[in-house]
Amino acid sequence: MTHTYTITGMTCNGCRSKVEKTLNAIDGVEAKVSLNPSIATITMEKHIPITQLQEALSAVGKYTIEIANDKMLQQATSNENTVKSCCSTHSHSDKKEIKIAVNANGKYYCPMHCEGEKVYDKAGDCPVCGMDLVKAPDLTLSKSLYTCPMHPEVISETPGSCPICGMDLVPMNPTDTEDQKTYKDLVKKMKIAVVFTVPIFAIAMIEMMPNNPLLKIMDATKWNWVQFILTLPVVFYACWMFFVRAFKSIITWNLNMFTLIGIGTGVAFLFSLVGMFFPNIFPNEFKTEHGTVLLYFEATTVILTLVLLGQLMEAKAHSQTSGAIKELLKLAPTEAILVIDGSDKVISIHDIKKGDLLRVKPGDKIPVDGKITDGESSIDEAMITGEPIPVDKKKGDNVIAGTINGNKSFIMVAEKVGSETLLSQIVQMVNDASRSRAPIQKLADSISKYFVPIVVIISAITFIIWAKFGPEPALVYGFINAIAVLIIACPCALGLATPMSVMVGVGKGAQSGVLIKNAEALENMNKVNVLITDKTGTITEGKPSVEKIYATNNNDYDLLQSIASLNQYSEHPLAQAVVNYAKSKTVSLIEVKDFEAVAGKGVTGTVTNKKVALGNKKLMEQVKATIADDLESRIIAEQKLGKTVSYIAVDGVAVGFVSITDAIKTSSAAAIKELMRQGVEVIMLTGDNINTAKAVADELNLSSYKASCLPEDKLNEIKRLQSEGKIVAMAGDGINDAPALAQADIGIAMGTGTDVAIESAKITLVKGDLQGIVKAKNLSHAVMRNIKQNLFFAFFYNVLGVPIAAGVLYPYFGILLSPMIAALAMSFSSVSVIVNALRLRRLKL
Repeated sequence: MTHTYTITGMTCNGCRSKVEKTLNAIDGVEAKVSLNPSIATITMEKHIPITQLQEALSAVGKYTIEIANDKMLQQATSNENTVKSCCSTHSHSDKKEIKIAVNANGKYYCPMHCEGEKVYDKAGDCPVCGMDLVKAPDLTLSKSLYTCPMHPEVISETPGSCPICGMDLVPMNPTDTEDQKTYKDLVKKMKIAVVFTVPIFAIAMIEMMPNNPLLKIMDATKWNWVQFILTLPVVFYACWMFFVRAFKSIITWNLNMFTLIGIGTGVAFLFSLVGMFFPNIFPNEFKTEHGTVLLYFEATTVILTLVLLGQLMEAKAHSQTSGAIKELLKLAPTEAILVIDGSDKVISIHDIKKGDLLRVKPGDKIPVDGKITDGESSIDEAMITGEPIPVDKKKGDNVIAGTINGNKSFIMVAEKVGSETLLSQIVQMVNDASRSRAPIQKLADSISKYFVPIVVIISAITFIIWAKFGPEPALVYGFINAIAVLIIACPCALGLATPMSVMVGVGKGAQSGVLIKNAEALENMNKVNVLITDKTGTITEGKPSVEKIYATNNNDYDLLQSIASLNQYSEHPLAQAVVNYAKSKTVSLIEVKDFEAVAGKGVTGTVTNKKVALGNKKLMEQVKATIADDLESRIIAEQKLGKTVSYIAVDGVAVGFVSITDAIKTSSAAAIKELMRQGVEVIMLTGDNINTAKAVADELNLSSYKASCLPEDKLNEIKRLQSEGKIVAMAGDGINDAPALAQADIGIAMGTGTDVAIESAKITLVKGDLQGIVKAKNLSHAVMRNIKQNLFFAFFYNVLGVPIAAGVLYPYFGILLSPMIAALAMSFSSVSVIVNALRLRRLKL
């Protein structure tokens, strides 16, 4: 039977080839895949569920497969022509389109890659699939873009206010200059507001004194004019932005804090204006003993000035939340020393190319990622890994951009430059994660949606109740308390509760070598109760070395030559260990034919016309190799010592083995013990044999482990645990364990933060040991506790503040809340949330 499917997620011929190879690897499947149109034609011996096909594709990339109907086929067939026309003479959705690589500096592209490498200048929707376009990493990390701390989907090239909530936009890649510009602008407006508000307030307070001395200078009407004139700079310059934001929020119906401020102070100002020009239309209870209407210019200006003070303090505090990002940005040097034709030349870091030789002098920062080619030194990697002890580096060792050289000079070769460096990826990840939304934020978003209308209704009810049942002057009491209700309510504190904690927490994690991909991962890490961990490179050092080679015919040299030649084509750490061992013994490598890497089992190939297989017991069974009892006994003895043993078979007969040792990391035992103390069940799943797995498990006091696991075994084990309601984290290297990492609730990549690891995992541990998981768990717990504190404070503040402002305490205690005090309380509520979030910076992981 033959079926036609549509495939999404393919962007190049490499993707097409990978998808076709993956589908053909399924038993009973013959598949042909085309890129344009993105169609797979599959012939099956028997019916295979689409879920099985999808599972296979998910294991190798972000591909989806669907049964194609006529409409989908027609659309897929026309995609090629559509893309070509889109790139020629016209554009979709009024977006300027540019035909360059999707990782172009500061551009936007569809995450589904619907139109290949096409990118856009502005954010928006994909014209093909309708998904939000996403921003490609900024190669230079210097372009200034602005976003809203409460609505990360808002991105602007210029500073201003958020079109949704009215808050000040903040830099996505903050710099001291940008922060200072915003802060200085607010300081300037604050000074003007204070200069004009203080005399207005003084006039209003003196008017309340008996025998008002100001009336000896001029009458009350003229003093009202003075207040009016002094109010104008405050309302129409220093604090005009609040009214603009309020107006935008109303016409877009994105009601927020500034809606309440604008309505409250706007009503007070307009009331005062009408009262000054048309006093006769008001009843006597609104008038003073001098016959003038009781005006609220002082309330308007004081409230606006206090709100401005809150914004000023918030800007100052908010800039500190992105301190980790700033510190990371400062790590990158601006210049490097290029070694060319035997001489040194100082060049810009942006001019470095892959393959360039660079000299790093004592005390200098490493300019890019690469390897030492000449010399040795000690490198301070604390800013990347969080570990304070310098690391000794020699020829052939990797060095990371932004780390600091010790007291020796060396020459390195540049391997990763620009956005490819680990530092650039860390900065990009921290920026993305700090702007992502945690699931817990949905609660605050739901409440905020209805909050402002409810407050306006409460304000109206307050006025009505006071006007009907309050003491004289009842209308004045009603008016003042209604304004107080509007002013004290602060949805801003509610909205900031989650993003501020996330931003600080993600930055703190980055400084400690824990890279978190998004806020959802940060929240879910706190819920993890099962940790699945690989052995090699996770529990162990990941630096295997050959301890010995055993050959039944005592011809060690020939056997080593065969397996080393075979392993030269493999990228597995164990294979590299064999090759390195052969080189140390000056064994020459020879040609291999028909090489094949068998996932989770080993490698096979033809060496000097002999079929050689190197791998575990499952590979021996696959190639039907016979194993002598004496050889099996020797192998088991090695395995019980905790060694990894690979069988060697030649022409169907096991003729020896290679014993490989990989030391357990010193931090593994302590980390596992701490995780268990926190209630996390730790399970080791390894492809190694049962004897070796048991030896490692016994040394670490692990009660749960499984040996001889293939990638699909790890995947199935995670699915089984999840079906039992477990929240599962998977720690692996991000490559061989890709299916399991993708399936786990939290995928944790170990190692030095390779491209594959960062892309495949939700959390990446730069240093690459289990202690980093403890840090991630502690960080998640602290951030979630901080968020809950913020949410409680915001809820409690509004539940308590609004009724008090409405006057519920007046009948019992005679207490009323002045609108000016309400404005002060409202301003400090937002600042308090930010200050509480900033406490995470002092967290010890």
